[in-house]
Amino acid sequence: MFPLKDAVMGASTFFASALPHDVCGSNGLPLTPNSIKILGRFQILKTITHPRLCQYVDISRGKHERLVVTAEHCEKSLEDLLRERKPVSFSSILRIAYEVLQGLQYMNKHGMVHRALSPHNILLDREGHIKLAKFGLYHMTAHGVDVDFPIGYPSYLAPEVIAQGFVKPSDHTQCEKLLPSGPKSDVWSLGIILFELCVGRKLFQSLDIAEKLKLLLTLGCVDDIVTVLAEEHGCLDIIKELPENAIALLKKFLTFQPSKRPTPDQLLCDNVFSEVASIYPCFHKPASLFSSSLRCANLTLPEDITQLCKDEDCDYLAERSIEEVYYLWCLAGGDLEKELVNKEIIRSKPPICTLPNFLFEDGESFGRGRDRSSLLDDTTVILSLCQLRNRLKDVGGEAFYPLLEDEQSNLPHSNSNNELSAAANLPLIIRERDTEYQLHRIVLFDRLLKAYPYKKNQVWKEARVDIPPLMRGLTWAALLGVEGAIQTKYDAIDKDTPIPTDRQIEVDIPRCHQYDELLSSPEGHAKFRRVLKAWVVSHPDLVYWQGLDSLCAPFLYLNFNNEALAYACMSAFIPKYLYNFFLKDNSHVIQEYLTVFSQMIAFHDPELSNHLNEIGFIPDLYAIPWFLTMFTHVFPLHKIFHLWDTLLLGNSSFPFCIGVAILQQLRDRLLANGFNECILLFSDLPEIDIERCVRESVNLFCWTPKSATYRQHAQPPKQASDGSGSRDSMSCFTADYQDAPKSDLSRDSIQLNDLKAEVSPRISAEDLIDLCELTGPSHFKTPTKKTKSSKPKLLVVDIRNSEDFNRGHISGSINIPFGSAFTAEGELIQCPATATLQSFKGRVVVIVGHVVKNTACVSL
Repeated sequence: MFPLKDAVMGASTFFASALPHDVCGSNGLPLTPNSIKILGRFQILKTITHPRLCQYVDISRGKHERLVVTAEHCEKSLEDLLRERKPVSFSSILRIAYEVLQGLQYMNKHGMVHRALSPHNILLDREGHIKLAKFGLYHMTAHGVDVDFPIGYPSYLAPEVIAQGFVKPSDHTQCEKLLPSGPKSDVWSLGIILFELCVGRKLFQSLDIAEKLKLLLTLGCVDDIVTVLAEEHGCLDIIKELPENAIALLKKFLTFQPSKRPTPDQLLCDNVFSEVASIYPCFHKPASLFSSSLRCANLTLPEDITQLCKDEDCDYLAERSIEEVYYLWCLAGGDLEKELVNKEIIRSKPPICTLPNFLFEDGESFGRGRDRSSLLDDTTVILSLCQLRNRLKDVGGEAFYPLLEDEQSNLPHSNSNNELSAAANLPLIIRERDTEYQLHRIVLFDRLLKAYPYKKNQVWKEARVDIPPLMRGLTWAALLGVEGAIQTKYDAIDKDTPIPTDRQIEVDIPRCHQYDELLSSPEGHAKFRRVLKAWVVSHPDLVYWQGLDSLCAPFLYLNFNNEALAYACMSAFIPKYLYNFFLKDNSHVIQEYLTVFSQMIAFHDPELSNHLNEIGFIPDLYAIPWFLTMFTHVFPLHKIFHLWDTLLLGNSSFPFCIGVAILQQLRDRLLANGFNECILLFSDLPEIDIERCVRESVNLFCWTPKSATYRQHAQPPKQASDGSGSRDSMSCFTADYQDAPKSDLSRDSIQLNDLKAEVSPRISAEDLIDLCELTGPSHFKTPTKKTKSSKPKLLVVDIRNSEDFNRGHISGSINIPFGSAFTAEGELIQCPATATLQSFKGRVVVIVGHVVKNTACVSL
């Protein structure tokens, strides 16, 4: 989005049509509210960026189908010129016409028509340039089908629009397809506006609506519409004084037959604009982050470099994008509904005044007055930034331009202002609502992401502090290593040809996170369908499993207007965390994963593990939806965002720690209940404190030796060309065990049956050497190592016989021979070594021996 600059933000509101409550769609589900449909269609409007169009920012849904739209706004419009009741010079009219046509042409390229063109919707910025407002109303309302008011103003409607009439669908389950207006209808509207500017007065002012419409339709019977309109309004003398090319231009605009009327694209090529066109440079839309085009290709610097040096009174906030300013405005206490109430746009009505006079048993009512609130109030309320500016008054200019390259850049701390260090220690939910903190984080991430992939390491470092919600979509893509021309790759995938999976996708989508307004919209369903189908088609060795839709949901929500990026993120996420989970026969992969998870429970909470094993409540009964959907099936999106912010910083074994952290939150209830109660408990998972879950999962991850989570069916080691070595500073957290170079001390794979027979996980010899620091102190910070002036947190128990132990053993280990360690009843015989073992309860214990045949028999 463009910077806010001298513009302001404006809010307007309208009601969507209400649907009957007792009608279902063809799929048997309740009808989607029209406000939800409008909200889904609106999203694409946020991507329409052009100097001649007011930037759409946001839409919010209120009670009773109310919608509030926020967009860029200017305080002056062509309406102000008409109020002066003076003819505008032809040179100015040419410039106005050309700029309006530029905006219309850009809209048409994106398949959109304005249809509501009028003088008060053609705004003027401080430099006098045109900006078209409310150009997306016709698109977002499905050409007016989803609202109870007509789109457009009677005086400016094209004849073909009037002839079609205002028709509402009679059957809500099957929307009647009206012929939508085309680009030429806007040309007629612009022609009427230019005529008014030429004569300095508004047309049809003395006529009521019926007379206006009748007069416009009768214009098809005359040869010279311009002359007839001038005669009707007593301004023929003014028209005759216009240059011939001006009258010729008006006649082209006001051509009655749509088939003969030119389009905006054709009019821009007219000779009358040849001189004006040379003033305006071609508009190049800024290249996106993940694009094959050069982002700096059209970058221009001022001839005088001192123009870049702003003085101290510069409005730094106005240099930020309008999307960022609106986000900060909301954090600073901005309330759209309150602003509209203050301006009396939203008015409350006593409920007793809305009651009908007669009400029948079937619900039909009579005598209720017409509710005029369902009609369009075209007022735009300007949102004041005073409160936001007051909050940010102490923020220095350097905060808006943080340095990324300095002598401090190699230090392992955040680049955010040191004054925010206290805020960084606050709970995440508070940080995300702190206006000043979010400003610093948004600006920093914006600059880092613009330097991606060069600044990939710093993106990772800052993401470990937190990720600002506004930048989450792009940051996740950077953490997943998405690069290249993703749009080209996505467009090359066939998403239209029917495939056998289509039926299952159609069934799953209406059940996937439908509490969210965006994902429950028809537009959201269509995007779901395309992204899922693209993934299935582009991975012929894998299949669609139920749950893949839930896995897609976070990426689609964050990249709703960029399906290619959602697909790219999903395609990068699945191989890293769910490698081969979507094979047609994935039983061996799932069983190995669940077995390792069961061993992680035993490692971190032996008491809970023993209880769950005794009652037969194994991970197969509850954990498959967790890991197959990476918890998106069990948590709402707002919790998934915080969970995945941390998940994406860890390696493929981090989900095990999340699972254990969830069980530990439910520990007391699980230990107190049997099998049936546990089944009921997990059928409707209790509320989980996600912040605590994230915090504990990180601690569990740090406590876990890397080789303990080794899986034979994990993703194969990456090649060096993949750039996996570019994050050396984070390798202890992000690198998978299988990516490390293999040696004789590395852990070997074992058969699944043998793995299932072992209660506790194995670790490699190299992990043991590292944890015991047998080769000297290691630079890795692992909680299992001993600290200075304290006893070690790790105990090695050697179960070989005494002779072998005395011949050679690991320094600091104790000897408890397996053959003579137990009584006939299976109890551990008490001795000094077992007393030492008991003293290490709650710490890491490693069992070593000659062979592995007794591994499954060893229990602690």
